[in-house]
Amino acid sequence: MAAVAAHGGDYLRRFVAETEWYNEVVLSAVAPGNWWRGLPHPVQSWIRNCVGGYLLYFISGFLWCFVIYYWKRHAYIPKDAVPTNEAMRKQIIVASKAMPFYCALPTLSEYMIESGWTRCFFNISEVGVPMYFINLALYLIFVEFGIYWMHRELHDIKPLYKYLHATHHIYNKENTLSPFAGLAFHPVDGILQAIPHVFALFIFPTHFRTHIALLFLEAVWTTNIHDCIHGKVWPVMGAGYHTIHHTTYRHNYGHYTIWMDWMFGTLREPVDILKNK
Repeated sequence: MAAVAAHGGDYLRRFVAETEWYNEVVLSAVAPGNWWRGLPHPVQSWIRNCVGGYLLYFISGFLWCFVIYYWKRHAYIPKDAVPTNEAMRKQIIVASKAMPFYCALPTLSEYMIESGWTRCFFNISEVGVPMYFINLALYLIFVEFGIYWMHRELHDIKPLYKYLHATHHIYNKENTLSPFAGLAFHPVDGILQAIPHVFALFIFPTHFRTHIALLFLEAVWTTNIHDCIHGKVWPVMGAGYHTIHHTTYRHNYGHYTIWMDWMFGTLREPVDILKNK
């Protein structure tokens, strides 16, 4: 914000130029002709974000499925836990319908950054490497806390669960979960769970490119935690933990790590399930 105050529109123009370059690279590669150039800048950015969202979802999903269901077939997942093609097809349809709505969120965050409403900065050199990593850690802790409570309330507040989150929880067994389930949400549900990324921009000095990268890496992360493979990497909230969430509905609401569930008493270890069996 200090840089914005000092340089005003010239500083904010750097963010606009950056997103204009993103739009040029992506849209000139995928859109025939020049029709998109006459569209307002936010609309161009939304289309570009949609292209990026779909590409990340399908590339990560198909690669993940190829590895765990075909190339390394039954090496990671028992035969009776492999989802059917029909289950994955339905997940793809739900996610594909929601994707344009999801992509409104990064478009909105870009608009607010370009307008100077947030605490985003353009270059890491403006704050220095140590402060960059301190701010990044604070950002991620805030996002983890926000997603945990947003996710938990989507379960605890019955109308939110019934009309929003239940769409995702029809996948409640190992043989119905797949990497494609990662973004198979009601669109409002998906936006609510990602919105802590945007709130963080008003609280912590945040590197612009890092923020955009983290928003889109959510597509890859959610692919990972829905593959039912317990990676056993502490304290990561891997698929072993998240599969329990889909089967008990009362545990493991966290996103990146198990720490929030540990702090608030909702953690259940995969080993506990194995012991009960």
